[in-house]
Amino acid sequence: MFGGKKTIIFDMDGTLIDSVGVWNAVDVELVKRIGGGERDSGDLQRQRDALLRERAASPDPYGDYCAYLKENYASPLTADEIHRLRYRIARDFLENVVDYKPRADEFVKALKARGFRLAIATATRRGTVDIYRTVNRNILAKAPLDEYFAPVYAREDVRAMKPDPEVYFRILGDLGAAPAECLIFEDSLVGVESARNAGIEAAAVYDRSAPDARSLNSNIMMATFDASGMLAPLLGGMVVDAGWGYRGVFVTTAVSIALCGCCMLIDGLRQRQRAQEHG
Repeated sequence: MFGGKKTIIFDMDGTLIDSVGVWNAVDVELVKRIGGGERDSGDLQRQRDALLRERAASPDPYGDYCAYLKENYASPLTADEIHRLRYRIARDFLENVVDYKPRADEFVKALKARGFRLAIATATRRGTVDIYRTVNRNILAKAPLDEYFAPVYAREDVRAMKPDPEVYFRILGDLGAAPAECLIFEDSLVGVESARNAGIEAAAVYDRSAPDARSLNSNIMMATFDASGMLAPLLGGMVVDAGWGYRGVFVTTAVSIALCGCCMLIDGLRQRQRAQEHG
């Protein structure tokens, strides 16, 4: 997977950080406050993802999403008011709850230590990315974004959203990198399509909140079950380099999968505790 690679590009939400479920919780509260009553978070996520995909070329897709919420739930608030309310609700989550996915910070540090150039290509707005960069206590304590990633592209930095490959072409230009030298980690089918459209190899990271996680084609490299599993291919490459052979790769992968299961259990308990604290 890492042979001949020099640059690793990450999506952010759902890939590096465990935030998709947080945005679902935000939208559940938002719909309630604008007069839509109690709604299922999975239904809201599917509606949001479908609209954002449809409006990929829009200059303001999240503004379009808020306009959709106004119309769909007959809210007396304007689309702009709904948009501002969404970010007020989200602020506490963004600063104090959002965190790296289990062991993703360790993976980032291991890649950096081996000399890979790391970049981020996200559809998240710059204001939110800046909160992750400068305020979020969990990310700052583990692996500050500014310390490990350059460039970091946010929604406003490109004209077209994924699956358009513009953001990846921009990163290739910035770094003077060839597509064959890059590897992209994505959690969504849209993201993987974007990587393919750019001619760059992609690895899909499982995210329990991603509605299309099971729809990813079987010929796409899967980074096992969660971000913790992303350590498997990297460690596998290390044991081969150390002369331990491919039997070592199998052992390393098995250990990584076992650790992945433990991390997922711990993460589930942590998410339940956070839900109770912010319920």
